[in-house]
Formats: sequence, C-alpha cells, structure tokens
Amino acid sequence: MAESDVLVGERIVLRAGRPEDLARLIEIRREPDVLRRWGEFDSEEISRDFIGTTGGFVVECDGEVIGAIQFYEESEPMYRHAGMDLFLTAARHGLGLGTEAVRILARHLLFERDHHRLTIDPAADNGAAIRSYEKVGFRRVGVMRQYERGPDGVWHDGLLMDLLREDFKDAPG
Repeated sequence: MAESDVLVGERIVLRAGRPEDLARLIEIRREPDVLRRWGEFDSEEISRDFIGTTGGFVVECDGEVIGAIQFYEESEPMYRHAGMDLFLTAARHGLGLGTEAVRILARHLLFERDHHRLTIDPAADNGAAIRSYEKVGFRRVGVMRQYERGPDGVWHDGLLMDLLREDFKDAPG
C-alpha cells in the first residue's frame, strides 16, 4: 500500500478498501439510519467508490470496518477545492468517530493535497452531522433547497458547508 492509502488518527484508520471489505460496507449501507441518508445502492457502486480507489477510504476502528469516507477534487485552477462525504454504522454514531474521520481526511486534503477550501453537504435536518463537521471547522454557507431526492421520493434540503485552511481545527474539541 502506498503511504497515502493509509491515514492514521487517534482511534481510527482510513485505509484503501479491499475486496474483502465489500460485504461489510454493504451491510452498513443497508442499516436503516444509513440507508435513510444515502439512499438505494448496488454493490457495484460501493465497489467503485470504496474498493481499490484513490478517492475513497474504509474507516476502521479496533480492526473493525465501521464505514467509509470519500472525497472528490475540482482541479480547474479558478475553482480548485475538494469535497467529502462519509457514512458510519449506526452502532458507532455519537462517539466522535465521524468527526475524527472528517478531521483526518481534511488534514490530508488541506496539507498533503494542498487544497485551500473543502466542502461538505449534509442534509439540512442532520443536526448530528452538522455539529460534527463544525467541530472540524466547517462553517454553514447556506441551505440548498430541494437539493436531493430521498429514498422516500421527496426532495430534501441540503446544507452547504465549507472549510478554509485557516479555519481548520486540528485538535479535538
């Protein structure tokens, strides 16, 4: 594995997904709390986004796969930035592990991949995710009305958040 394939935090590791991770990621994506936010999927989508890719990582805690985090990069010089998204098993919600995963990936994107700005776009009603991202330094930019169609077939608002390098909170808290 290349050095950038493994990013290490205090409690979690972000690493390149392996074929043997696919079943666990599918299991997590089928959890009602995760499915409600991420919607329907197929195994090919998960494999494409998280197994052996350069834009996705498996989130591991104590040797257990607990979710995944991904990023995309806009390379156009006038608009260069990166964005991210993640999902974790509901059994690990509320423990600060999502915040740690976002902080680890943000540090990588800001200081190793040299982005000056990051974005993330949680559902506007996902208060837990929004608070988590704010702990890393993300700020609310605005509500994107009827931004995504949920599994219920209804359009839901999203919240655009961004993080500038100088706003990054590298320490927990």
